[in-house]
Amino acid sequence: MTGTGAFRDVYSVMNNWGANHGAISFGHIGADLIALASLLRIPVSMHNVPPEKIFRPKYWASFGDAESESADYRACAALGPLYGK
Repeated sequence: MTGTGAFRDVYSVMNNWGANHGAISFGHIGADLIALASLLRIPVSMHNVPPEKIFRPKYWASFGDAESESADYRACAALGPLYGK
C-alpha cells in the first residue's frame, strides 16, 4: 500500500483491480511477469512495480508512454495475440 491512487488501501486495490484473480509468489518477480506479459501481448492494467524495473520491447514506445497502462492496451490491440485466438 502506498497511501495514494489505486494503492491507497486494500479496498482501493480491490475496486481498481479489473481481474477476478491475482498471482501470488515469494520474492519480487513483478517486473519479470510484466516483461513476460508484454512478450505474450497481454496488457497489464494495474501493478505496483517501479517504472525503472519494467522492461518492455522497444516497439512499445510506438504506442505511447511506456509507463502508461493505455500503451499496453494499444500495443496488444495492434499486434494481436501471439498464439492465435
